Amino acid sequence: MKGNTLNQHRRRIDQVLDPEFIADIENLAIDELRTRRSICDDLDAELSYYRRLLHARIDLLSFEQRRRRGEETRSLIDALPDILADGTDANAPHFSMPKTLPVEPPDVPMDGRRPVDRVLADDFLTHLPDIDDEELDEIQLMLTKTEAGVSEQRRSVHEVLETLNDEVARRYRDGIVSVNQFLEE
Repeated sequence: MKGNTLNQHRRRIDQVLDPEFIADIENLAIDELRTRRSICDDLDAELSYYRRLLHARIDLLSFEQRRRRGEETRSLIDALPDILADGTDANAPHFSMPKTLPVEPPDVPMDGRRPVDRVLADDFLTHLPDIDDEELDEIQLMLTKTEAGVSEQRRSVHEVLETLNDEVARRYRDGIVSVNQFLEE
């Protein structure tokens, strides 16, 4: 990945996490830095969206597990608003969720090749009453592991984004790029 030539045949996560993505960034054109920041922003939105979907499924399964143990008396349908609302179900695991969510989900590839695609494509919620406790535990473990992997990728993307932002800020601070140049574009 030299100069401003990104390999379009690789997944964005692989591009962004490749050390070449931020290698020699001090010599990249400002437009290329902005393009790479935009790629990171888009990827962050995608990963954040996946995490929200995974968290919802984890919360639903956690409720069902508590219901089966007799810790919940409400049906899943009755509890659904509390389960999906951030922080209102005192028994649900709490994940940090943004205060505002985009109106439209990001354009995410759903090609089924990645673990997150396979997990999210699983229709276990449609036949939840038929799933035994052991399988429910296995699904919950799979969701939790997938969420941890997505969260780790997101942290790594944030590190790359921070590096790119630092370089852009350095250029403004050092007078290499001016705000006027940015406004004229």
